[in-house]
Amino acid sequence: MEELTLLQRIAIWALPLIFAVTVHEAAHGWVADRLGDPTARQLGRITFNPIPHIDPIGTILVPILMLTFTGFLIGWAKPVPVSVARLNSPKRDMAIVAAAGPGVNLLMASGWSLVLLLAHGLIHSVPAVALPLMLMAVAGVFVNLVLMAINLLPVPPLDGGRILTGLLPTGASRVFARIEPYGLIILIALLISGVVGMILGPVVYGSVALLPGSDLVFGILPTLFPS
Repeated sequence: MEELTLLQRIAIWALPLIFAVTVHEAAHGWVADRLGDPTARQLGRITFNPIPHIDPIGTILVPILMLTFTGFLIGWAKPVPVSVARLNSPKRDMAIVAAAGPGVNLLMASGWSLVLLLAHGLIHSVPAVALPLMLMAVAGVFVNLVLMAINLLPVPPLDGGRILTGLLPTGASRVFARIEPYGLIILIALLISGVVGMILGPVVYGSVALLPGSDLVFGILPTLFPS
């Protein structure tokens, strides 16, 4: 297969990324609403419409820069506000709300893998439709698993940090929560040191191996990146 142009990569990656970050944030809001906090619902954030979730930097600027210089598209949406005090059981429920985002990314990765198998079954009858859909499905699998893995890092304010805060005993969770103002600095340090990459690789590729059509994902994935 010929190397994809920039416009082709945008067409392939854009929809899976927008859908991944939109549903991720909507899931946080929906679970919070079910557990007693209607803040996200009142602000219109429990929706699959991406517009209320758009973050100018994370949803537009960073993805464009990433795709231009790395060939890979990743980003984030505007975080859904959660009023912890309004949750039925604040400590426990905040962990459940946090887990909803990565959990729905795993579900979406599984859904995209089924789309991949469906498109592969059509490759001989309607190749003009099946091939782009296969590429988009692989992008959907990959971007959702990357978002899941990043968000599960146990660094507040990432979802993994909030999950760990909810699981720790009360005293320990209060101490751990104090590092949240430094969370971004810690995450950047982990990125620069290569620790994040060492963690993400096994988690993402190990998760791919568990999905239907994993052999197709591994076979097609290299074509989505510039050589």
